[in-house]
Amino acid sequence: MKPQVVLSMEQALTLPYATLRCVHLGWRVIKLEATPLPGRKTKGDPNRYIGRPAAGEDRHSYFVAPNLGKEAIAVDLKKKEGREILKRLIKKLNVDVFCTNTIPFRHKQFGIDYETLKKARPDLIWCSISAMGTRYPKVPGYDPVMQALCGYMDITGHHDGPPLQGGPPVVDLKAGDEAFTQIILALMERMETGNGKMIDISMAQVAVSWLHTFLPMLDMGSPPEELKRSGNRHRQFIPVNAYKTADVYIYIAVGSDSQWIRITRDPMFAELDRERYCTNEGRRAHQEELFAEIETITIKYSSSDISKVLTEAAIPHSPITPIEKVAELPFIAETALKTVTPDGRPVRLPPPAQHTEYLDKINGELPFAPAYGEHTDALLNEIGFSSKQIDALREQGAVA
Repeated sequence: MKPQVVLSMEQALTLPYATLRCVHLGWRVIKLEATPLPGRKTKGDPNRYIGRPAAGEDRHSYFVAPNLGKEAIAVDLKKKEGREILKRLIKKLNVDVFCTNTIPFRHKQFGIDYETLKKARPDLIWCSISAMGTRYPKVPGYDPVMQALCGYMDITGHHDGPPLQGGPPVVDLKAGDEAFTQIILALMERMETGNGKMIDISMAQVAVSWLHTFLPMLDMGSPPEELKRSGNRHRQFIPVNAYKTADVYIYIAVGSDSQWIRITRDPMFAELDRERYCTNEGRRAHQEELFAEIETITIKYSSSDISKVLTEAAIPHSPITPIEKVAELPFIAETALKTVTPDGRPVRLPPPAQHTEYLDKINGELPFAPAYGEHTDALLNEIGFSSKQIDALREQGAVA
């Protein structure tokens, strides 16, 4: 597939992450942000001001990674002139994909709804991400709210503790991945039919779509208590859990009876070779006792000694890696991306979900995230506005 042009009215994380995946393919991604509101110090995407300052006042650390390699333009779509600029951008730049995660009831107000924009390009792929889709146009949503609404918090945490959100913003990222996937599918379909498409992503729906090992089980005899918070334990496979060692915690995942046989053959765990533990259901029936017995063993040894035994027995396991050490893991160091701040500081980035030819071509180094409105003049020039016209638009407040 040839490189596409994406124009994205985006903020926060979920949509910037989706379009970052387009950057990874070598596509042109233009970030469309609003002009400043009167009296407000911050401009554009609110995430620009989250985290520690990285490059000037409008590029803080939380904003950088999802916005690498993009261009940035600031347009006021509340003004007629701004909406005309939007249509001109789509026509003159041959925009293939328009994205937005603006709350849906504002789509028509800003002239960004599918019916309006497909007049500028009939085969346009249009994608919206919102809390509950365009059928619920006034529902706002952020990742932790979606985790609360969709049951994630009820199944996260220790059984005797409060509901907790997951560490990564999994609903944001899942919705972004789904948007990216549906955009690819729509473009493939367009190659065959010549037609554009409207893509409507509901964060709530994509979140619940991941609950395959929860919701169906309720209709097949599992009481709710069996599926709720269980800490680091696996709800079905016993004794999958985190165990304290002499130095750190280690996570051990015994996922079958054959694995249990292998682990109990080693002298370190041989005392656990008992009849009541020989099947998963037996281990489930005695799980509290078993968890305690395993930890009385693991706490006597270093994690490296335990790892040697588990590796020999082909048991999946890992010490709990501190977040500051993740980038040093060999398989991450080999695949990680990178960028450089405007003042020359290197920044390590997560690897892509899958390496692409484009990323290999640029040696995994992406241009730094754009400043607010950094490419406004260049993009307006590209679509035919003169410097004098741009100055007039800026005086009118149509661009920033």
